[in-house]
Amino acid sequence: MFYHVKDLQYNARVSKPDPAFATLLLEQFGGANGELAAALRYFGQAFGARSPFPDKYDLLMDIATEEFSHLEIVGATIQMLLQGINGDLKKAADESEIMQLLDGKKAKEQFIHQALVAPQFLTTSGGGPAYTNSQGVPWSAAYINGDCNGDLTVDLRSNIAAESRAKITYEYLLQFTDDPYVKDTLNFLMTREVAHFQMFEAALDSIQPNFPPGVLQSDPRYSNLYFNMSSGADVRGPWNEGESTQFGETWQFINDPIKHVLETNGLLNVQPEGTERTLEGVSQLDQDLSQERSEEIKMAVPIGVNVWSQSEKELEDQSKPSGSRKKSSTKK
Repeated sequence: MFYHVKDLQYNARVSKPDPAFATLLLEQFGGANGELAAALRYFGQAFGARSPFPDKYDLLMDIATEEFSHLEIVGATIQMLLQGINGDLKKAADESEIMQLLDGKKAKEQFIHQALVAPQFLTTSGGGPAYTNSQGVPWSAAYINGDCNGDLTVDLRSNIAAESRAKITYEYLLQFTDDPYVKDTLNFLMTREVAHFQMFEAALDSIQPNFPPGVLQSDPRYSNLYFNMSSGADVRGPWNEGESTQFGETWQFINDPIKHVLETNGLLNVQPEGTERTLEGVSQLDQDLSQERSEEIKMAVPIGVNVWSQSEKELEDQSKPSGSRKKSSTKK
């Protein structure tokens, strides 16, 4: 159930009209990294999390709803930056006052140029925000369909990346406006991206084990191999020497990949090195995790009559399995 409060979450303001910046701001209204995409991304992910992870369902729905409020803030700011256009366009029988005020051909052409960067302002939306990006490309569900993966650990990682991209977009936008009120609004929105990043990061960490994503483990014969696939000066760093970040395996630097592939019959004869994990241990862990995850889902979603809305107590009882997994199981 949604309930709309007419006051904005953040009281957006503008100092003066600015059709050119309104065009750029469309990127956060109907763009790939904008607020509409974020709201629908988390809204869609929440459905799959409802029963196996009711606590994460609550998180996703809360943030999705906040993103809808951010969409409203962006839309309101765009509308204020376009103030005057809608009323003048209604004077269809006569030349609009705004054009009369722009004395001289050069001034008139400059205004038209600024507005026509997003021509829908003057031709279709009548001076209001449209569900397009800054280049006029309509919003598409293709922006987010790959983010509703069905495995919550994958979705949460996608969300962390999405919040990072949105934060940078606001950072870029801040460089193209001198309006102090608009800067305040963009700074608020940018800051909320940082907050959401941390929320998703904490939610991911509360699901253990969460690496590798999904159930099936990685093959210890290949999980710590680094192939030196370029010629020239070789660079060594924590990505190809020392221990790997998740498994704590020692990176094996393959200096001559061609020779290594030929000597190992196309990697078929490789044995695990620099790791305590074994093929037998991985196979057993695959079976154990498969059984564990399957039972959790079945317990959360029994076959038969189901009801969507539940009491807070029922949700608390249902959320307990998601916090009972042991991170150490990834080390087998």
